[in-house]
Amino acid sequence: MIRVVLADDEKLIRSGWATVLSLHDDIDVTAEAADGRAAVAAGTGADVVLMDIRMPGMDGLAATRELARRSPKTRVIMVTTFESDQLVWGALRAGAAGYVLKRSPAGELVEAVRLVYRRDAVLFPDALRRIASPHVGTARQRVPVELTPRELDVLRHIALGQSNAEIASALHVTKETVKTHVGNLLNKLGARDRTQAAVLAYELGLVSTGVAEAAKSRWHRE
Repeated sequence: MIRVVLADDEKLIRSGWATVLSLHDDIDVTAEAADGRAAVAAGTGADVVLMDIRMPGMDGLAATRELARRSPKTRVIMVTTFESDQLVWGALRAGAAGYVLKRSPAGELVEAVRLVYRRDAVLFPDALRRIASPHVGTARQRVPVELTPRELDVLRHIALGQSNAEIASALHVTKETVKTHVGNLLNKLGARDRTQAAVLAYELGLVSTGVAEAAKSRWHRE
């Protein structure tokens, strides 16, 4: 059962999310919150938090950063009416596992919850590549450690949003081998999940949007 907390200052929005999610037996809406501070309190220990960006008091970005500190295993999905790339990039850098728009189809919201809960792929990698484009190589810090050629390969595929099974197929290794490489990567990069690894990879210039697109095309041809 996926324990989900709904955070939005509009009760009508929260009710709509709750109605959609309650139709699925594997999802349990455990709490609702109308502001960021309440979202942090209710979301600590939850599996997934659907978080609005604009809320009174503590906004969704600050609440996401606080949740990342307090409850590292909790995954946050930003749900917003705003399509600003800067806002979305800020949310991802704050620790969000992904985002969906409030006008997205109900099925997309449900699948987003399931995907970030499984932690097996990056949510909406095509959007991430577009949003990351202006930020490639902009990080001031150096790569924290040396990455092996195989780890760099795995990181590029993570940036594509591919699952462990897809990466294993592309690199002709086992899923367990990929899982080991992913764990090593997250530890070396100090990333809490795959989305954070992808964001950091773009910022450090370890993978560019152009390289990611070329790798995606090559993988699909294979």
